[in-house]
Amino acid sequence: MSNSGRVPISKNKGFTPESDWNYEATVAQIEAIVERVESGELELAEVFDQFTTAVEYLRQCESFLSQRQQQVNVLLETLDEVSFEF
Repeated sequence: MSNSGRVPISKNKGFTPESDWNYEATVAQIEAIVERVESGELELAEVFDQFTTAVEYLRQCESFLSQRQQQVNVLLETLDEVSFEF
């Protein structure tokens, strides 16, 4: 199996998605990796490679969701401040 679809592993917790990065597409890639691993048709080395890729995708998703949660929190705080001004 080729290494297509693999991303370099970064330990950078401040993941910044590229403009073409998509949460739903990344989740679909994770699901596809799980299916390939569960199929039992991969060699052991390929299983580890795929697992590594899936973990990196999960880190990206977690960071993306965390960043969005922070944005929502800021918006809610702003909304609370605006509500008190009236």
